[in-house]
Amino acid sequence: MESFFGILKSEMFYTGSLISLLMRLRKPLQTIFFYYNNKRIKTKRKGFSPMQYRTKSFQ
Repeated sequence: MESFFGILKSEMFYTGSLISLLMRLRKPLQTIFFYYNNKRIKTKRKGFSPMQYRTKSFQ
């Protein structure tokens, strides 16, 4: 995660405007976060994604 924020900071300081950067990054970031929370499967969670595991634990 630290390398992600390092790259984001360098992009903010060395490229055009911050708004244009955020507009370009919005869709890829949404895709990454959706995958990370909904599709990624870990064996520690008995084969469930993080959202499935959380939903199951609250039921």
